[in-house]
Amino acid sequence: MDVSCCLDPMTITLSRITVSAYRVPISSPVATSFGVMHNRPAVFVRIEDTDGAFGWGEIFANWPAAGAEHRARLVIEDFADLLLGQSFDSALDLFRKLTNKTHIRALQCGEWGSFRQVIAGLNTAMTDLKARRADLPVAQFLAQGAQTAVPCYASGIAITQAAAQIAHSRDAGFSAFKVKVGFDMTRDIALLSDLFETLAEGEAMFADANQAWGLSEAETFVAACRDLPLGWLEEPLPADASLNHWRALAEQSSIPLAGGENINDKGGFADAIASGVFSVLQPDIAKWGGFSGCWPVAQAIHEAGLRYCPHFLGGGIGLVASAHLLAAAGGDGLLEVDVNPNPLRDAFDLWRGQSDRSTLILSGAAGLGITTLPDEIAQYVTYSSELHL
Repeated sequence: MDVSCCLDPMTITLSRITVSAYRVPISSPVATSFGVMHNRPAVFVRIEDTDGAFGWGEIFANWPAAGAEHRARLVIEDFADLLLGQSFDSALDLFRKLTNKTHIRALQCGEWGSFRQVIAGLNTAMTDLKARRADLPVAQFLAQGAQTAVPCYASGIAITQAAAQIAHSRDAGFSAFKVKVGFDMTRDIALLSDLFETLAEGEAMFADANQAWGLSEAETFVAACRDLPLGWLEEPLPADASLNHWRALAEQSSIPLAGGENINDKGGFADAIASGVFSVLQPDIAKWGGFSGCWPVAQAIHEAGLRYCPHFLGGGIGLVASAHLLAAAGGDGLLEVDVNPNPLRDAFDLWRGQSDRSTLILSGAAGLGITTLPDEIAQYVTYSSELHL
């Protein structure tokens, strides 16, 4: 389905591209089972058409460690010639054309992820632009009657610091929490079991292994945790693990399995939906597809009777884009909100001063509701460039 619907049939000719990479130093590194983030990066991109209409997008930049500046330079040095002065009928048209025209470039260097992530951010920006032209919030642009608010859960919680982080998240209004596991099997299981003793009635907890284990280790974990009421276990196996391994684990696990942030094409999601393995699927709008890829995937997830919960762990633009996508999709999904400090997210004040973060109420403004970047993040710029006709 073309997210740029009949509300704005006008062809868009792009005249300006602006992109900036940011890095924020942090005092406490954010650890996953496969690596540690020693700062918080983000890449924000703005496109503008010949009439002055504009849109914002965010490009995934958490990995590799040097990824933010690389993605930003890709926009300028590998995509500008495919954007400036070029005309697009819709965000889907942009997605398809950029995917086709960069295929050989990505093949030549083997950087499929980088190119897909840039295209995702540009697609989000084009959807934002088109929704602004239609004077509609993106969620309403995607689906008439879309929700105006989405429920949230607290994410990015380190297992060794979980007791304190969950308490802090509870104070912020959250009642669902996701902890990172995949470090030390015995310790993680013990800590997870202890954490359930601290939960209040009605609270939920999930676990994310970040692709930490092979099948035998994952089997050990699910067997040891079979009596724990985990809401889901996320990426216990590598995203590219054999489907036979995923099915074997699913057959043994009383815990619902989740994944999807590292699936990066329509066929991959179709296979995941059809596999019968997953109870929860989690596309990341900044890693693949933007709105044009993730919106039909979200619909397909619901049609299959599965739960759609968008994955996101970055800056403010990607988070609000994820919220609009979830609001359009509906269902019982939750918005992932990283609770680790990140000025590149918090400066956007998406909760508009409210201390309760259990629900994100969309602003109702046209597009994503972002006009300019917050002044306070300018100090964190590591690369910035603009090109125009």
